[in-house]
Amino acid sequence: MTTIPLPTLRTGLLALALLAASLFVNQLSAQDAASTPTPAAGAPADGSAAPASDAPKPQQAVTTAQFLSQGGFVMWILGAASVCMVWFTTEGFVILRAKKLAPPALIARIQEALAAGNYQEAWSICKSNRCFLSSVLSAGLERIGRNKDAVEFAIEETAIRESTDLKTNTTYLSVIGVVAPMVGLTGTVWGMIHAFNTLGQNGITDPAKLAGNIGEVLVATMSGLVVAVPAFVFFYVLRARAQSAILFAESQVYRLLDEIPYDQLSGIRIGENFGTEQASKTRSARSGVSQKVSRNVTTNCPSCNAPITVGVTPCPNCGTVLDWGT
Repeated sequence: MTTIPLPTLRTGLLALALLAASLFVNQLSAQDAASTPTPAAGAPADGSAAPASDAPKPQQAVTTAQFLSQGGFVMWILGAASVCMVWFTTEGFVILRAKKLAPPALIARIQEALAAGNYQEAWSICKSNRCFLSSVLSAGLERIGRNKDAVEFAIEETAIRESTDLKTNTTYLSVIGVVAPMVGLTGTVWGMIHAFNTLGQNGITDPAKLAGNIGEVLVATMSGLVVAVPAFVFFYVLRARAQSAILFAESQVYRLLDEIPYDQLSGIRIGENFGTEQASKTRSARSGVSQKVSRNVTTNCPSCNAPITVGVTPCPNCGTVLDWGT
């Protein structure tokens, strides 16, 4: 099963978010251009001045760019926060799924290897198919030769670490939800300072400048809330989604390890050092310390991993004394 590396996936999602934002801005610009008022039907075609009338002039439409520019410098910060919100939200809905954290096809392959007693093969499958389940299960398999308590401790520790990594970007949504209104409030205070400066210098003789400063106040406040509200909503939705998917993946890990004969596998090594520590194994064989093996699940020497015949002792390859039990 082929998986996409997480950094590559995050980069692609960010590119999609930026593309979507660009298309949205272009669409708004097109709508603003379409809404620009055209000359009245009775206006002269040669561009000469129309006859004077007492009717008030219609108010010129404000474009989206002009409207957003009234928010001041904080609009750049809020724009970056909105792009990050789209990115983290999209990534959360893509990654935080039960089938993504615990793929059914991967579970079937691991279950088949464990049923056949091929624990090293199950570990190799986990290492070649990285996901939440494989990371947690491989950590447990590496301690399978100790005891059940050591395996469960490794599973719990790895599960906490992996779940924290998965929920990191979801936590950033909460940060955006808290910071965005504060950034909008900063724009509000900045706009109020300019408004009162205008009022103190010109009085009420220039209402246009005063209205512009007040507009900056309102746009900044509204923009902060527009970014913060969806960020909080998606934070709680994705947090619940992540918790449900992680619990499902953990239950699958424990289900795969239910039938492991820990007592019969005491001392077995699983992982990268499987069958490579020859010096240690030779010392063990010379000291006469026997390795406990099972007639039901053992097909290889637990010291050197060489194929052995059931009941034969010592191992013909490394000389380790094998205790076949009764």
